[in-house]
Amino acid sequence: MYGHLTESIDRSAAGPHIGALFDLDRTLLEGFSVFAFLQQRLMSGTMTPREMQANAAAFANYSLGKTGFSGMLATTTRALRGVAEKSLEEVGEDTFENNLASRIYPEARALVEAHRRKGHTLAIISSATRYQIAPVAQELGIEHVLCTRLEVVDGVFTGEIVPPPCWKEGKAEAARELARTHGLKLEKSYFYTDASEDLPLLEIVGHPHPLNPDRELALIAERRDWPVHRFAKRKTGFSETLRTGLAYGGMLPAILAGVPVRLLGGSARQAANVTIATWSDFASAAIGLDIRIIGREHLWSRRPAVFVFNHQSAADVMIIGRLLRQDFTGIAKIEASRALLSGTLLKAAGTVFIDRADRGKALEALQPAVEALRNGTSLAIAPEGTRSETAALGAFKKGAFHMAMQAGVPVVPIVIHNALDVQPKGESVFRPATVYVEVLAPIATTGWSARGIDKHVAEVRDLFLRALGQPAGPTPPKRRAPRKAAARSVTRRKAART
Repeated sequence: MYGHLTESIDRSAAGPHIGALFDLDRTLLEGFSVFAFLQQRLMSGTMTPREMQANAAAFANYSLGKTGFSGMLATTTRALRGVAEKSLEEVGEDTFENNLASRIYPEARALVEAHRRKGHTLAIISSATRYQIAPVAQELGIEHVLCTRLEVVDGVFTGEIVPPPCWKEGKAEAARELARTHGLKLEKSYFYTDASEDLPLLEIVGHPHPLNPDRELALIAERRDWPVHRFAKRKTGFSETLRTGLAYGGMLPAILAGVPVRLLGGSARQAANVTIATWSDFASAAIGLDIRIIGREHLWSRRPAVFVFNHQSAADVMIIGRLLRQDFTGIAKIEASRALLSGTLLKAAGTVFIDRADRGKALEALQPAVEALRNGTSLAIAPEGTRSETAALGAFKKGAFHMAMQAGVPVVPIVIHNALDVQPKGESVFRPATVYVEVLAPIATTGWSARGIDKHVAEVRDLFLRALGQPAGPTPPKRRAPRKAAARSVTRRKAART
Protein backbone atom coordinates (compact mmCIF):
# COMPACT_ATOMS: atom_id res chain seq x y z
CA MET A 1 0.00 0.00 0.00
CA TYR A 2 1.71 3.19 -1.24
CA GLY A 3 4.92 1.19 -1.40
CA HIS A 4 6.49 3.66 -3.83
CA LEU A 5 6.31 6.24 -1.02
CA THR A 6 7.30 4.11 1.93
CA GLU A 7 9.86 1.61 0.61
CA SER A 8 12.85 3.82 1.49
CA ILE A 9 11.44 4.33 5.00
CA ASP A 10 10.90 0.60 5.40
CA ARG A 11 14.60 0.06 4.61
CA SER A 12 15.79 2.86 6.90
CA ALA A 13 17.23 2.69 10.41
CA ALA A 14 14.80 2.46 13.30
CA GLY A 15 14.65 4.36 16.55
CA PRO A 16 13.38 7.56 18.19
CA HIS A 17 16.64 9.40 17.45
CA ILE A 18 15.32 9.80 13.89
CA GLY A 19 12.70 12.48 13.42
CA ALA A 20 9.87 12.48 10.88
CA LEU A 21 8.80 16.12 10.60
CA PHE A 22 5.75 17.17 8.59
CA ASP A 23 4.48 20.54 7.44
CA LEU A 24 0.68 20.85 7.63
CA ASP A 25 -0.84 22.63 4.64
CA ARG A 26 -0.48 20.94 1.23
CA THR A 27 1.65 18.27 2.91
CA LEU A 28 -0.60 16.42 5.35
CA LEU A 29 -3.71 18.29 4.20
CA GLU A 30 -4.94 19.23 0.77
CA GLY A 31 -5.15 23.02 0.54
CA PHE A 32 -4.73 25.58 3.32
CA SER A 33 -6.26 25.05 6.74
CA VAL A 34 -6.44 28.75 7.62
CA PHE A 35 -9.25 29.45 5.15
CA ALA A 36 -11.37 26.60 6.50
CA PHE A 37 -10.62 27.76 10.04
CA LEU A 38 -11.67 31.35 9.33
CA GLN A 39 -14.79 30.20 7.50
CA GLN A 40 -15.79 28.03 10.48
CA ARG A 41 -15.13 30.91 12.87
CA LEU A 42 -17.20 33.26 10.75
CA MET A 43 -20.09 30.79 10.47
CA SER A 44 -20.00 30.10 14.22
CA GLY A 45 -20.85 33.74 14.92
CA THR A 46 -17.83 34.26 17.17
CA MET A 47 -15.81 36.52 14.86
CA THR A 48 -16.14 40.19 15.78
CA PRO A 49 -16.52 42.91 13.12
CA ARG A 50 -13.08 44.22 14.10
CA GLU A 51 -11.57 40.79 13.49
CA MET A 52 -13.36 40.42 10.14
CA GLN A 53 -12.00 43.76 8.95
CA ALA A 54 -8.47 43.03 10.19
CA ASN A 55 -8.38 39.59 8.56
CA ALA A 56 -9.69 40.88 5.24
CA ALA A 57 -7.11 43.68 5.15
CA ALA A 58 -4.26 41.41 6.25
CA PHE A 59 -4.91 38.75 3.61
CA ALA A 60 -5.47 41.33 0.88
CA ASN A 61 -2.20 43.12 1.65
CA TYR A 62 -0.31 39.82 1.84
CA SER A 63 -1.69 38.57 -1.50
CA LEU A 64 -0.81 41.92 -3.14
CA GLY A 65 2.72 41.78 -1.75
CA LYS A 66 2.24 44.88 0.41
CA THR A 67 3.16 43.01 3.57
CA GLY A 68 5.04 39.83 4.43
CA PHE A 69 4.02 36.79 6.44
CA SER A 70 5.12 38.32 9.74
CA GLY A 71 3.10 41.48 9.11
CA MET A 72 -0.01 39.50 8.18
CA LEU A 73 0.38 37.31 11.27
CA ALA A 74 0.83 40.32 13.56
CA THR A 75 -2.32 41.99 12.20
CA THR A 76 -4.55 38.94 12.53
CA THR A 77 -3.18 38.18 16.01
CA ARG A 78 -3.84 41.72 17.30
CA ALA A 79 -7.47 41.31 16.25
CA LEU A 80 -7.76 38.39 18.71
CA ARG A 81 -7.05 40.56 21.76
CA GLY A 82 -9.65 39.79 24.43
CA VAL A 83 -10.94 36.62 22.74
CA ALA A 84 -11.17 33.51 24.94
CA GLU A 85 -8.70 30.79 23.97
CA LYS A 86 -11.42 28.17 24.50
CA SER A 87 -13.35 29.74 21.62
CA LEU A 88 -10.54 29.00 19.15
CA GLU A 89 -10.05 25.50 20.55
CA GLU A 90 -13.71 24.74 19.83
CA VAL A 91 -13.52 26.29 16.37
CA GLY A 92 -10.44 24.17 15.66
CA GLU A 93 -12.29 20.96 16.57
CA ASP A 94 -15.30 21.96 14.49
CA THR A 95 -13.10 22.91 11.52
CA PHE A 96 -11.49 19.50 11.64
CA GLU A 97 -14.76 17.57 11.89
CA ASN A 98 -16.54 19.60 9.21
CA ASN A 99 -13.72 20.17 6.74
CA LEU A 100 -10.15 19.11 7.41
CA ALA A 101 -10.72 15.45 8.31
CA SER A 102 -11.72 14.63 4.75
CA ARG A 103 -8.74 16.55 3.36
CA ILE A 104 -5.99 14.46 4.94
CA TYR A 105 -4.06 12.85 2.10
CA PRO A 106 -4.19 9.03 2.21
CA GLU A 107 -0.58 9.12 1.02
CA ALA A 108 0.32 11.28 4.02
CA ARG A 109 -1.32 8.78 6.37
CA ALA A 110 0.82 6.06 4.79
CA LEU A 111 4.01 8.07 5.34
CA VAL A 112 3.14 8.75 8.98
CA GLU A 113 2.38 5.08 9.60
CA ALA A 114 5.61 3.97 7.90
CA HIS A 115 7.65 6.20 10.19
CA ARG A 116 5.66 5.03 13.22
CA ARG A 117 6.49 1.41 12.39
CA LYS A 118 10.17 2.32 12.48
CA GLY A 119 9.81 3.99 15.88
CA HIS A 120 10.72 7.43 14.54
CA THR A 121 9.78 10.55 16.50
CA LEU A 122 6.78 12.14 14.78
CA ALA A 123 6.14 15.89 14.72
CA ILE A 124 4.10 18.46 12.84
CA ILE A 125 6.05 21.66 12.35
CA SER A 126 4.02 24.47 10.82
CA SER A 127 3.55 28.23 10.76
CA ALA A 128 -0.12 27.60 11.63
CA THR A 129 -1.39 27.79 15.21
CA ARG A 130 -2.05 24.79 17.40
CA TYR A 131 -5.80 25.44 17.11
CA GLN A 132 -5.55 24.38 13.47
CA ILE A 133 -2.98 21.65 14.00
CA ALA A 134 -3.93 19.83 17.23
CA PRO A 135 -6.98 17.94 15.88
CA VAL A 136 -4.97 16.77 12.86
CA ALA A 137 -2.12 15.65 15.12
CA GLN A 138 -4.57 13.73 17.31
CA GLU A 139 -6.13 12.08 14.26
CA LEU A 140 -2.74 10.94 12.96
CA GLY A 141 -1.32 10.03 16.36
CA ILE A 142 1.49 12.59 16.11
CA GLU A 143 2.81 13.50 19.54
CA HIS A 144 4.77 16.70 18.92
CA VAL A 145 3.28 19.94 17.57
CA LEU A 146 5.69 22.80 16.78
CA CYS A 147 3.83 25.89 15.65
CA THR A 148 3.34 29.64 15.87
CA ARG A 149 2.27 30.37 19.45
CA LEU A 150 -0.13 33.08 20.54
CA GLU A 151 0.21 34.67 23.97
CA VAL A 152 -2.57 33.80 26.42
CA VAL A 153 -3.09 35.29 29.89
CA ASP A 154 -5.90 34.06 32.14
CA GLY A 155 -7.41 32.14 29.23
CA VAL A 156 -7.62 35.22 26.99
CA PHE A 157 -5.48 36.22 24.00
CA THR A 158 -3.35 39.32 24.51
CA GLY A 159 -3.01 40.00 20.79
CA GLU A 160 0.72 39.20 20.81
CA ILE A 161 2.78 36.39 19.29
CA VAL A 162 5.22 34.40 21.39
CA PRO A 163 8.41 34.97 19.35
CA PRO A 164 9.72 33.71 17.06
CA PRO A 165 6.94 32.68 14.65
CA CYS A 166 7.39 29.15 13.30
CA TRP A 167 8.27 30.27 9.78
CA LYS A 168 11.43 30.14 7.67
CA GLU A 169 14.39 30.20 10.07
CA GLY A 170 11.97 30.06 13.01
CA LYS A 171 10.83 26.65 11.81
CA ALA A 172 14.42 25.41 11.59
CA GLU A 173 15.09 26.69 15.11
CA ALA A 174 12.00 24.88 16.40
CA ALA A 175 13.34 21.65 14.89
CA ARG A 176 16.74 22.22 16.52
CA GLU A 177 15.02 22.71 19.88
CA LEU A 178 13.07 19.47 19.43
CA ALA A 179 16.34 17.73 18.58
CA ARG A 180 18.02 19.11 21.71
CA THR A 181 15.19 18.15 24.05
CA HIS A 182 14.44 14.71 22.59
CA GLY A 183 17.83 13.53 21.37
CA LEU A 184 17.09 13.66 17.66
CA LYS A 185 19.82 13.51 15.06
CA LEU A 186 18.65 15.94 12.39
CA GLU A 187 21.25 14.65 9.95
CA LYS A 188 19.35 11.33 9.99
CA SER A 189 15.86 12.84 10.12
CA TYR A 190 13.15 13.48 7.52
CA PHE A 191 11.24 16.65 6.68
CA TYR A 192 8.22 16.79 4.36
CA THR A 193 6.94 20.11 3.03
CA ASP A 194 5.49 21.83 -0.01
CA ALA A 195 6.96 25.29 0.54
CA SER A 196 10.19 26.92 -0.61
CA GLU A 197 10.23 29.13 2.51
CA ASP A 198 11.00 25.95 4.47
CA LEU A 199 14.43 25.73 2.84
CA PRO A 200 16.27 26.51 6.15
CA LEU A 201 14.86 23.32 7.66
CA LEU A 202 15.15 21.25 4.49
CA GLU A 203 18.87 22.02 4.44
CA ILE A 204 19.59 20.73 7.96
CA VAL A 205 17.88 17.34 7.76
CA GLY A 206 19.39 14.26 6.21
CA HIS A 207 16.29 13.38 4.22
CA PRO A 208 14.53 16.40 2.66
CA HIS A 209 11.30 15.38 0.93
CA PRO A 210 9.33 17.98 -1.05
CA LEU A 211 5.67 16.98 -1.31
CA ASN A 212 3.35 18.78 -3.74
CA PRO A 213 6.09 21.44 -4.05
CA ASP A 214 5.48 25.00 -5.15
CA ARG A 215 7.28 26.13 -8.31
CA GLU A 216 10.37 27.45 -6.54
CA LEU A 217 10.79 24.37 -4.35
CA ALA A 218 10.32 22.10 -7.37
CA LEU A 219 13.21 23.86 -9.12
CA ILE A 220 15.40 23.65 -6.01
CA ALA A 221 14.59 19.95 -5.61
CA GLU A 222 15.50 19.28 -9.24
CA ARG A 223 18.87 21.03 -8.85
CA ARG A 224 19.67 19.20 -5.61
CA ASP A 225 18.27 15.83 -6.71
CA TRP A 226 15.77 15.66 -3.84
CA PRO A 227 12.95 13.11 -4.24
CA VAL A 228 9.64 14.77 -5.12
CA HIS A 229 6.14 13.36 -4.82
CA ARG A 230 2.81 14.85 -5.81
CA PHE A 231 -0.43 13.52 -4.36
CA ALA A 232 -3.72 13.09 -6.17
CA LYS A 233 -6.25 15.85 -5.56
CA ARG A 234 -9.26 14.86 -3.47
CA LYS A 235 -11.82 17.24 -4.98
CA THR A 236 -15.26 15.83 -5.69
CA GLY A 237 -16.16 15.90 -9.36
CA PHE A 238 -18.82 14.56 -11.68
CA SER A 239 -17.13 11.16 -11.88
CA GLU A 240 -17.22 10.56 -8.11
CA THR A 241 -20.82 11.76 -7.87
CA LEU A 242 -21.89 9.51 -10.74
CA ARG A 243 -20.08 6.50 -9.28
CA THR A 244 -21.75 7.04 -5.91
CA GLY A 245 -25.17 7.41 -7.49
CA LEU A 246 -24.70 4.18 -9.42
CA ALA A 247 -23.61 2.34 -6.27
CA TYR A 248 -26.67 3.40 -4.30
CA GLY A 249 -28.93 3.07 -7.33
CA GLY A 250 -27.88 -0.56 -7.67
CA MET A 251 -29.63 -1.47 -4.41
CA LEU A 252 -33.11 -1.79 -5.90
CA PRO A 253 -32.07 -4.04 -8.83
CA ALA A 254 -30.12 -6.18 -6.36
CA ILE A 255 -33.19 -6.58 -4.17
CA LEU A 256 -35.30 -7.46 -7.22
CA ALA A 257 -32.67 -10.02 -8.29
CA GLY A 258 -33.52 -12.05 -5.22
CA VAL A 259 -37.26 -12.14 -5.95
CA PRO A 260 -37.16 -14.95 -8.58
CA VAL A 261 -35.34 -17.15 -6.08
CA ARG A 262 -38.31 -16.91 -3.72
CA LEU A 263 -40.83 -17.35 -6.53
CA LEU A 264 -39.08 -20.56 -7.57
CA GLY A 265 -39.28 -21.97 -4.06
CA GLY A 266 -35.95 -20.87 -2.69
CA SER A 267 -35.52 -19.82 0.93
CA ALA A 268 -35.32 -16.25 2.22
CA ARG A 269 -31.65 -16.88 2.98
CA GLN A 270 -30.94 -17.99 -0.59
CA ALA A 271 -32.67 -14.87 -1.91
CA ALA A 272 -30.64 -12.73 0.51
CA ASN A 273 -27.44 -14.37 -0.75
CA VAL A 274 -28.28 -13.35 -4.32
CA THR A 275 -29.12 -9.79 -3.24
CA ILE A 276 -25.94 -9.33 -1.19
CA ALA A 277 -23.60 -10.75 -3.83
CA THR A 278 -25.28 -8.82 -6.65
CA TRP A 279 -25.19 -5.44 -4.92
CA SER A 280 -21.69 -5.70 -3.42
CA ASP A 281 -20.21 -6.75 -6.78
CA PHE A 282 -22.08 -4.08 -8.75
CA ALA A 283 -21.40 -1.28 -6.24
CA SER A 284 -17.70 -2.17 -6.08
CA ALA A 285 -17.43 -2.09 -9.86
CA ALA A 286 -19.33 1.20 -10.03
CA ILE A 287 -17.06 3.04 -7.60
CA GLY A 288 -13.83 1.35 -8.73
CA LEU A 289 -13.20 -0.59 -5.52
CA ASP A 290 -10.47 -3.25 -5.67
CA ILE A 291 -9.89 -5.43 -2.61
CA ARG A 292 -6.57 -7.16 -1.86
CA ILE A 293 -6.97 -9.92 0.72
CA ILE A 294 -4.47 -11.65 2.97
CA GLY A 295 -5.85 -14.75 4.71
CA ARG A 296 -8.75 -15.36 2.33
CA GLU A 297 -8.95 -18.98 3.49
CA HIS A 298 -10.11 -17.86 6.94
CA LEU A 299 -13.31 -16.48 5.41
CA TRP A 300 -14.50 -20.04 4.74
CA SER A 301 -12.59 -22.40 7.03
CA ARG A 302 -14.87 -22.17 10.10
CA ARG A 303 -18.47 -21.28 9.39
CA PRO A 304 -20.76 -20.28 10.97
CA ALA A 305 -18.70 -17.66 12.75
CA VAL A 306 -18.91 -14.15 14.16
CA PHE A 307 -16.87 -11.97 11.80
CA VAL A 308 -15.72 -8.81 13.58
CA PHE A 309 -14.34 -5.87 11.59
CA ASN A 310 -13.04 -2.37 12.27
CA HIS A 311 -15.47 0.26 10.97
CA GLN A 312 -14.03 3.33 9.21
CA SER A 313 -16.33 4.09 6.31
CA ALA A 314 -19.74 3.54 4.74
CA ALA A 315 -17.80 1.54 2.15
CA ASP A 316 -17.31 -1.19 4.77
CA VAL A 317 -20.79 -2.53 3.95
CA MET A 318 -19.85 -3.41 0.38
CA ILE A 319 -16.39 -4.60 1.47
CA ILE A 320 -17.90 -7.08 3.93
CA GLY A 321 -20.45 -8.14 1.31
CA ARG A 322 -17.65 -8.84 -1.17
CA LEU A 323 -15.72 -10.84 1.41
CA LEU A 324 -18.43 -12.98 3.00
CA ARG A 325 -20.70 -13.39 -0.04
CA GLN A 326 -23.35 -15.69 1.44
CA ASP A 327 -25.01 -17.15 4.51
CA PHE A 328 -24.37 -14.24 6.85
CA THR A 329 -26.31 -11.41 8.37
CA GLY A 330 -25.45 -8.27 10.30
CA ILE A 331 -26.55 -6.01 13.13
CA ALA A 332 -27.44 -2.34 12.67
CA LYS A 333 -29.02 0.47 14.66
CA ILE A 334 -32.77 0.67 14.22
CA GLU A 335 -32.52 4.06 12.50
CA ALA A 336 -30.82 2.36 9.52
CA SER A 337 -33.98 0.35 8.83
CA ARG A 338 -35.89 3.53 7.98
CA ALA A 339 -33.78 4.50 4.96
CA LEU A 340 -35.72 3.86 1.75
CA LEU A 341 -33.17 1.91 -0.31
CA SER A 342 -30.38 0.94 2.10
CA GLY A 343 -32.93 0.02 4.78
CA THR A 344 -34.74 -2.26 2.34
CA LEU A 345 -31.43 -3.85 1.33
CA LEU A 346 -30.49 -4.48 4.97
CA LYS A 347 -33.89 -6.02 5.66
CA ALA A 348 -33.55 -8.24 2.59
CA ALA A 349 -30.21 -9.44 3.97
CA GLY A 350 -31.86 -10.44 7.25
CA THR A 351 -30.16 -7.74 9.30
CA VAL A 352 -31.00 -7.61 13.01
CA PHE A 353 -31.94 -4.08 14.06
CA ILE A 354 -31.41 -2.89 17.63
CA ASP A 355 -32.57 0.15 19.59
CA ARG A 356 -29.48 1.50 21.34
CA ALA A 357 -31.58 3.84 23.45
CA ASP A 358 -33.23 0.87 25.20
CA ARG A 359 -30.60 -1.55 26.52
CA GLY A 360 -33.20 -4.14 27.52
CA LYS A 361 -34.78 -4.21 24.07
CA ALA A 362 -31.35 -4.21 22.44
CA LEU A 363 -30.28 -7.34 24.33
CA GLU A 364 -33.60 -9.01 23.54
CA ALA A 365 -33.23 -8.15 19.84
CA LEU A 366 -29.86 -9.94 19.71
CA GLN A 367 -31.36 -13.35 20.50
CA PRO A 368 -32.45 -13.99 16.87
CA ALA A 369 -28.82 -13.43 15.84
CA VAL A 370 -27.68 -16.08 18.34
CA GLU A 371 -30.30 -18.50 17.00
CA ALA A 372 -29.20 -17.74 13.44
CA LEU A 373 -25.62 -18.61 14.39
CA ARG A 374 -26.76 -21.90 15.89
CA ASN A 375 -28.66 -22.63 12.67
CA GLY A 376 -25.66 -22.05 10.41
CA THR A 377 -25.85 -18.36 9.48
CA SER A 378 -22.74 -16.31 10.24
CA LEU A 379 -22.82 -12.82 11.73
CA ALA A 380 -20.81 -9.74 10.67
CA ILE A 381 -20.52 -7.00 13.26
CA ALA A 382 -18.33 -3.98 14.01
CA PRO A 383 -17.48 -4.22 17.73
CA GLU A 384 -16.71 -0.49 17.85
CA GLY A 385 -20.47 -0.04 17.52
CA THR A 386 -20.25 2.78 15.01
CA ARG A 387 -17.81 4.28 12.55
CA SER A 388 -14.63 5.20 14.41
CA GLU A 389 -14.19 8.94 14.89
CA THR A 390 -10.56 8.74 13.79
CA ALA A 391 -8.33 6.22 12.03
CA ALA A 392 -7.39 5.00 15.52
CA LEU A 393 -9.19 1.83 16.59
CA GLY A 394 -12.01 2.56 19.03
CA ALA A 395 -13.15 0.66 22.10
CA PHE A 396 -14.79 -2.72 21.50
CA LYS A 397 -18.25 -3.50 22.81
CA LYS A 398 -18.80 -7.01 24.14
CA GLY A 399 -22.02 -8.01 22.35
CA ALA A 400 -20.38 -9.79 19.41
CA PHE A 401 -18.20 -11.85 21.73
CA HIS A 402 -21.09 -12.80 24.02
CA MET A 403 -23.07 -14.00 20.99
CA ALA A 404 -20.15 -16.07 19.69
CA MET A 405 -19.70 -17.63 23.13
CA GLN A 406 -23.43 -18.38 23.53
CA ALA A 407 -23.66 -19.96 20.08
CA GLY A 408 -20.37 -21.84 20.46
CA VAL A 409 -18.91 -20.46 17.22
CA PRO A 410 -15.48 -18.92 16.55
CA VAL A 411 -14.65 -15.23 16.22
CA VAL A 412 -12.91 -14.26 12.96
CA PRO A 413 -11.21 -10.82 12.90
CA ILE A 414 -11.35 -8.89 9.60
CA VAL A 415 -8.86 -6.00 9.60
CA ILE A 416 -9.70 -3.31 7.02
CA HIS A 417 -6.65 -1.11 6.52
CA ASN A 418 -7.65 1.85 4.41
CA ALA A 419 -11.38 2.16 3.76
CA LEU A 420 -10.92 5.90 4.33
CA ASP A 421 -9.37 6.00 0.85
CA VAL A 422 -12.78 5.07 -0.56
CA GLN A 423 -14.81 7.47 1.52
CA PRO A 424 -12.86 9.94 3.67
CA LYS A 425 -14.35 11.11 6.93
CA GLY A 426 -16.84 13.90 6.38
CA GLU A 427 -17.57 13.04 2.73
CA SER A 428 -20.63 11.43 1.18
CA VAL A 429 -19.17 10.24 -2.13
CA PHE A 430 -17.15 7.12 -2.89
CA ARG A 431 -13.80 7.24 -4.69
CA PRO A 432 -11.90 4.59 -6.67
CA ALA A 433 -9.34 2.87 -4.43
CA THR A 434 -7.54 -0.34 -3.63
CA VAL A 435 -8.38 -1.48 -0.09
CA TYR A 436 -6.16 -3.92 1.78
CA VAL A 437 -7.78 -6.43 4.11
CA GLU A 438 -6.30 -9.01 6.49
CA VAL A 439 -8.47 -11.90 7.64
CA LEU A 440 -6.96 -13.37 10.80
CA ALA A 441 -7.25 -16.98 11.91
CA PRO A 442 -10.50 -18.04 13.63
CA ILE A 443 -10.46 -17.80 17.42
CA ALA A 444 -12.26 -20.62 19.22
CA THR A 445 -14.66 -19.56 21.96
CA THR A 446 -14.84 -22.96 23.65
CA GLY A 447 -13.89 -22.47 27.27
CA TRP A 448 -14.92 -18.82 27.31
CA SER A 449 -17.06 -17.59 30.17
CA ALA A 450 -18.93 -14.38 30.94
CA ARG A 451 -16.51 -13.76 33.79
CA GLY A 452 -13.51 -13.67 31.44
CA ILE A 453 -15.13 -11.91 28.50
CA ASP A 454 -13.31 -8.60 29.10
CA LYS A 455 -9.97 -10.38 28.76
CA HIS A 456 -11.00 -12.09 25.52
CA VAL A 457 -12.30 -8.83 24.02
CA ALA A 458 -9.01 -7.09 24.89
CA GLU A 459 -7.00 -9.90 23.30
CA VAL A 460 -8.95 -9.68 20.04
CA ARG A 461 -8.65 -5.88 19.99
CA ASP A 462 -4.87 -6.24 20.47
CA LEU A 463 -4.78 -8.42 17.33
CA PHE A 464 -6.40 -5.58 15.40
CA LEU A 465 -3.96 -3.03 16.84
CA ARG A 466 -0.96 -5.12 15.82
CA ALA A 467 -2.31 -5.69 12.31
CA LEU A 468 -3.06 -1.98 11.90
CA GLY A 469 0.36 -1.00 13.24
CA GLN A 470 -1.24 1.05 16.01
CA PRO A 471 0.24 1.24 19.51
CA ALA A 472 -1.36 -0.70 22.32
CA GLY A 473 -2.75 1.39 25.14
CA PRO A 474 -5.90 3.14 26.28
CA THR A 475 -8.73 3.75 23.85
CA PRO A 476 -8.42 7.17 22.17
CA PRO A 477 -10.76 9.79 23.66
CA LYS A 478 -13.97 10.56 21.82
CA ARG A 479 -14.23 13.86 20.04
CA ARG A 480 -17.15 16.07 21.03
CA ALA A 481 -19.85 16.70 18.46
CA PRO A 482 -19.19 19.74 16.25
CA ARG A 483 -20.85 22.90 17.53
CA LYS A 484 -22.63 25.46 15.41
CA ALA A 485 -21.51 28.33 17.63
CA ALA A 486 -18.62 28.55 20.04
CA ALA A 487 -19.02 30.13 23.47
CA ARG A 488 -18.47 33.87 23.63
CA SER A 489 -17.72 34.01 27.35
CA VAL A 490 -14.18 34.62 28.56
CA THR A 491 -12.84 31.91 30.86
CA ARG A 492 -10.39 33.05 33.51
CA ARG A 493 -7.39 30.80 33.90
CA LYS A 494 -3.90 31.20 35.19
CA ALA A 495 -1.43 32.95 32.92
CA ALA A 496 -0.16 30.72 30.14
CA ARG A 497 1.73 30.86 26.91
CA THR A 498 0.62 28.46 24.26
